[in-house]
Amino acid sequence: MELLLGSCASSRLSLGLAFCLALSLPAVARAEPLTREQVTAALPALEVMAQRAVDSGGVPGLAIAVVHNDDTVYLKGFGLREIGKPQTVDADTVFQLASVSKSISSTVVAALVSEGVIDWNSRIADLDPAFALYDPYPTAQVTVRDLFNHRSGLPGDAGNDLEDIGFGRDEILHRLRLVPPSSSFRDAYSYSNFGLTEGAIAAAKPTGKSWEDITQEKLFKPLGMTSTSARYSDFLTRPNRAELHVQVDGAWAAKLKRDPDAQAPAGGVSASVRDLVQWVRLELGNGMYDGKRLIAAAALDATHSPLMMLGENPIAGGSVFYGLGWNIEFGRHGLRWGHAGAFSVGARTLVSIHPKSNLGIIVLSNAFPTGVPEGLADSFADLVFDGKVKKDWVKGWDDFYRGSLGAAAAAAATKATYAAPPASASPALALTSYAGRYTNAYVGDAVVANDRGALTITLGPAGARTYALRHFDRDLFLYFPDQETPDMPSTARFAIGPDGKSSAVTLDSLNACGLGALKRAE
Repeated sequence: MELLLGSCASSRLSLGLAFCLALSLPAVARAEPLTREQVTAALPALEVMAQRAVDSGGVPGLAIAVVHNDDTVYLKGFGLREIGKPQTVDADTVFQLASVSKSISSTVVAALVSEGVIDWNSRIADLDPAFALYDPYPTAQVTVRDLFNHRSGLPGDAGNDLEDIGFGRDEILHRLRLVPPSSSFRDAYSYSNFGLTEGAIAAAKPTGKSWEDITQEKLFKPLGMTSTSARYSDFLTRPNRAELHVQVDGAWAAKLKRDPDAQAPAGGVSASVRDLVQWVRLELGNGMYDGKRLIAAAALDATHSPLMMLGENPIAGGSVFYGLGWNIEFGRHGLRWGHAGAFSVGARTLVSIHPKSNLGIIVLSNAFPTGVPEGLADSFADLVFDGKVKKDWVKGWDDFYRGSLGAAAAAAATKATYAAPPASASPALALTSYAGRYTNAYVGDAVVANDRGALTITLGPAGARTYALRHFDRDLFLYFPDQETPDMPSTARFAIGPDGKSSAVTLDSLNACGLGALKRAE
């Protein structure tokens, strides 16, 4: 799961409201330029809050950096890289960034625009003629700008399901042409990992180089970001790296891995907080870095223009728009650029920039769910601009993430529904009635097999995923495809033909875009 504003139940202690309200500094006059003293005065309280978040079990580890007026004024790690092991987080610990990658990729594309390689309004049909959307007109007209702004009409979940069953980037992008739009072209916002991925891949096409190489050439190398990469294999070579953590019986555990290469531009960058400082300096410098112009101001300015209205910040209030790989917020402390990242298998990250004050904060954590990154950033902003923390932002964001954007209640309801078969459940047909190969153009093949008196279903390229099918009621079976929540059921519903054999199966975990129904092929 990769979430926009930052997106299950856990026993997490967070910074208490009384403690937050007790932290105070002299009030800042908002109309005056932000001084270094006002920023540094807030740092001791930020450090106390960060340490409290780790000590209370809010997160296993954290890395935080603060940039002001092109200088790094704070850089520190807290806690552990991996629960149960002694290695601690420091400023050079490499974290998987999840959707903060989108803002970084936006900067890379801005560099290509700056050089005249492409334009934000370049059409994908010209850059990558093999790519197609469902309808001919959007296919012909969709631009890099459209895909980085999530307004192509492509449903947000499109491609995520294929990645889950093992398909790689090229095949996923090819199959997006089969997905019916969720809205008219350029009419609505739908946050799409693979839509943005295509925008980045297409932007790099004229160079003849891979996206991963372009990120190194245009951004990471010029800024000296030596531990940053858009390749998962590079992350695995870093000896100082943070492992992903999820809640297991109320405690953090490093159980799962996440290879995001298929959607690298949208979620596949890994970096240390020290490296990310250099990128934030470039953003605050409007394309200037160490006195040199690296990206044209107009190319970078375009990324921060509010294009699609998203609504209100769910915790802090303020109007939120989406630009090109960036959230643009007009909130209680004025204009803010930012982006959050989340892997439901164990990552939470945030970059938050106040451009009018030349101030930026980066907060990286190695756990999900947690609202600590947003909570610390919002608390720090209160301290800098208002002189005191106005509310318990960590708790507010923690509650938000525990709810997983409303998904927690739905997940609990699903578990309850399928906890036990109904009292009136009908027996299944003979297992041979269900066994066979099913297919559609989007999912590919699904092979249902009778394995010593029990059904299994095998999906993905070269049979990458196999799940046991557990009978529930007549022609309805359950399977458990989510590695993070192995007790979360999904359904396989078989349709029985006149010959008494299954003619089709609908797989709920692959049906978010209405493409989970597969017909029997043999």
